[in-house]
Amino acid sequence: MGKGTQAELLAERFGCCHLSTGDVFRAAKMSPAECQFSPAMAEAVKCMNAGQLVPDQIVLSLIAERAKCLRCRGGFLLDGFPRTVAQAEALEKILVKQRVKLDAVLSYELSLETIVARLGGRRTCPICKRVYHNEAKPPKQLGFCDDCGVELFQRDDDRLETICIRMEAYEESTAPLVAFYRHQGVLISIAAENTPEQTFARTLEALNMQRTSMF
Repeated sequence: MGKGTQAELLAERFGCCHLSTGDVFRAAKMSPAECQFSPAMAEAVKCMNAGQLVPDQIVLSLIAERAKCLRCRGGFLLDGFPRTVAQAEALEKILVKQRVKLDAVLSYELSLETIVARLGGRRTCPICKRVYHNEAKPPKQLGFCDDCGVELFQRDDDRLETICIRMEAYEESTAPLVAFYRHQGVLISIAAENTPEQTFARTLEALNMQRTSMF
């Protein structure tokens, strides 16, 4: 269980709006065409159906469309976005327009060995794209999606031989993003080697320290 689990725990604890780009994409793909109200949503589905990555501009449009969430009284929590400095800079423009700002950016730190174990155990539904884990988050029936009933598969980029390559690419794109938010004074690095509960407790402690330093 990774950042998504922590995001869910934080949203529940603070009553904030949880905006997960992964959840948005999965919901869009499962919805009938008549329910995909916005052009951005339709374009996102078109890209996913073609097996393509959703371009930054479309992702940003989907976030901008959720202005009510960004102005949620309990605050908002972005999960899975931004992933690059270019996305972060574009996000800032959206937040300025909505007159809100980021109070903190959480960076969960894991060793390569732990990352390999976590990613290597992931299995994905080919229809709804829901992600399971053989040990941490198994389906009710081993090997099959709870919602669609179809057989789960292991993505090519979750295979052992490709994880190290993925991590190298991730570091290249993420290192500048970490530096970007560290320069702004909002970055909080948290060790995530232990259980989700321990990581969550560490997160709350770090957020409390960040809040205290602001006053």
